[in-house]
Amino acid sequence: MCGRRRACAVAPPVRFLLREPPCLLAPPELAVAGPTSLSSGGLVRSPGLPVPPQPKPATAPAVMSAKPAASRPPRWWPRLWLLWLLVLGAAPGPRPAAAFYLPGLAPVNFCEEEKKSDECKADIELFVNRLDSVESVLPYEYTAFDFCQASEGKRPSENLGQVLFGERIEPSPYKFTFNKGETCKLVCTKTYHTEKAEDKQKLEFLKKSMLLNYQHHWIVDNMPVTWCYDVEDGQRFCNPGFPIGCYITDKGNAKDACVISSDFHEKDTFYIFNHVDIKIYYHVVETGSMGARLVAAKLEPKSFKHTHIDKPDCSGPPMDISNKASGEINIAYTYTISFEEDKNIRWASRWDYILESMPHTHIQWFSIMNSLVIVLFLSGMVAMIMLRTLHKDIARYNQMDSTEDAQEEFGWKLVHGDIFRPPRKGMLLSVFLGSGTQILIMTFVTLFFACLGFLSPANRGALMTCAVVLWVLLGTPAGYVAARFYKSFGGEKWKTNVLLTSFLCPGIVFADFFIMNLILWGEGSSAAIPFGTLVAILALWFCISVPLTFIGAYFGFKKNAIEHPVRTNQIPRQIPEQSFYTKPLPGIIMGGILPFGCIFIQLFFILNSIWSHQMYYMFGFLFLVFIILVITCSEATILLCYFHLCAEDYHWQWRSFLTSGFTAVYFLVYAIHYFFSKLQITGTASTILYFGYTMIMVLIFFLFTGTIGFFACFWFVTKIYSVVKVD
Repeated sequence: MCGRRRACAVAPPVRFLLREPPCLLAPPELAVAGPTSLSSGGLVRSPGLPVPPQPKPATAPAVMSAKPAASRPPRWWPRLWLLWLLVLGAAPGPRPAAAFYLPGLAPVNFCEEEKKSDECKADIELFVNRLDSVESVLPYEYTAFDFCQASEGKRPSENLGQVLFGERIEPSPYKFTFNKGETCKLVCTKTYHTEKAEDKQKLEFLKKSMLLNYQHHWIVDNMPVTWCYDVEDGQRFCNPGFPIGCYITDKGNAKDACVISSDFHEKDTFYIFNHVDIKIYYHVVETGSMGARLVAAKLEPKSFKHTHIDKPDCSGPPMDISNKASGEINIAYTYTISFEEDKNIRWASRWDYILESMPHTHIQWFSIMNSLVIVLFLSGMVAMIMLRTLHKDIARYNQMDSTEDAQEEFGWKLVHGDIFRPPRKGMLLSVFLGSGTQILIMTFVTLFFACLGFLSPANRGALMTCAVVLWVLLGTPAGYVAARFYKSFGGEKWKTNVLLTSFLCPGIVFADFFIMNLILWGEGSSAAIPFGTLVAILALWFCISVPLTFIGAYFGFKKNAIEHPVRTNQIPRQIPEQSFYTKPLPGIIMGGILPFGCIFIQLFFILNSIWSHQMYYMFGFLFLVFIILVITCSEATILLCYFHLCAEDYHWQWRSFLTSGFTAVYFLVYAIHYFFSKLQITGTASTILYFGYTMIMVLIFFLFTGTIGFFACFWFVTKIYSVVKVD
């Protein structure tokens, strides 16, 4: 188990964790997840897992409502804090005691049964989340497995982001009272008769899940219950999940968590973790309200074949299930709970022990330094062109007195009469620019809030909630940009332009997403989006985003076309024969290398968080890398644009978009490499889901980077030709 843990990249630069995001205009967790969770049901059967037994209607999940939890109105900090927080976002994080939470929900106070009141609770609720695996993209609800079910309990309302992530938080049968320990308490007993088809199906599903190393995810006081164990180099890793069980192969090799005990040794046998030792750490409130606050919850999974199931004593051999077992099999689920006061951990920094256990902090700084070196190199090149070559060229060009001198000039000066000639497929380019602008602004604002701590891991689903809400509300700039450039390209089919801006790129993403949802639905995965949620997503798109796009397009077409500094000749200039390096394709391929070089290390950590279920919270680093990516795309495109103009090739519009947009192709190649070299995903359905969601990310990244390159080149071309004297 220890050897299979993914390297997860979590440097502690940002520790501003909170429980409700004050920045959102929608329910706090309207976040959309990445591929792992965005999934939905399907048409393809995965050979790895059978369709789970369907839960009874009483326990079937209802369509999640997007009602936000009750929270206090957020307190806003002075504006001076913003700059300080941004500095902290990119700097090494403070020690745990120095971390703090931004304003959000007030912490919950707990006290003993006899002291409980409205302000101080005695009962501690343990919630269970979906189960997932690094070997399968398909998450499953807790109720899909034949575990102990809660007889009653209020299910927390989930927001859109959690639904898209496939999170299904349920009440659990594990009930605790603050500071009241329990030893080997029985929760329930499950009995399987192997001759009964229904029981055999449940048992087979449980075995397949152990074979694929599916993991529980439990939550106490909005905090993950972690399993901490020693790994290589004497470090201790705290995993916010623990496995259902493990398997010993028919050759006697211990698979996954079976390495933790020598008692697991029977060949071709499954061992189920039917007992957990839970320890909850708390911190007594020194001032203010009475009671204590929970600062950590840790457990250790164990396996016991209880001799007396009615009165278990948690001793004896482990609970084994042989592949050849027949007859009646009884599995008793038990737990032990204890409480311990910890005076060193404050409530505000209670996530730190999880985040700090994750290694490879130094890789983040290597990534940043690598990116900065590339940016400095490009900046030097661009500065040299702008300050020396261009300045010298412009000065000479403006001092020409005779026609003979003009005829001796060459390069970018000669194409001033064609530089703003409308490109081919101007309609499609303007639509891409509108959608790219929408994504660019959405990404910037989302990462800005994230690096301030508003979208921390404590806010499940908040990141994509913020992204989806912003995307919906940013239809106006998308329509405006598309309309302005389409009008400048000389287009007149404004209805077609606004319709394509509203539906082309979002439609491709939704069609891909819907197909993935069908696969998940067919597999019975919890990540399958309910029909009601799909309707809600379509309502956001058609009823809010599309009208806003039409409004933006109206104002874009109403304004005059963009005025160019030079006139366009009626007859196009003939482009001379180009060398290999100035032809379109080699330049486009070279243009994407440097931007990708700035982000590929950070990309590894992002893919880890999506596909290997690692916790990602390095938004300070990510925001800095985002800024570096924007600068690198801009400078690389300007550099290549200048070389092409010097070769008297004035077709810069599409080339500038595709030059930086080609970074997405490198992204796709890296994602394919990551799938085959880092992941252990098996099954047809999981493979299709991985590449389906990867294509969505690649399309978004293509529009985002391509738009950056076009705007940078447009500014550059406008700037240099505005200072040239033309008769």
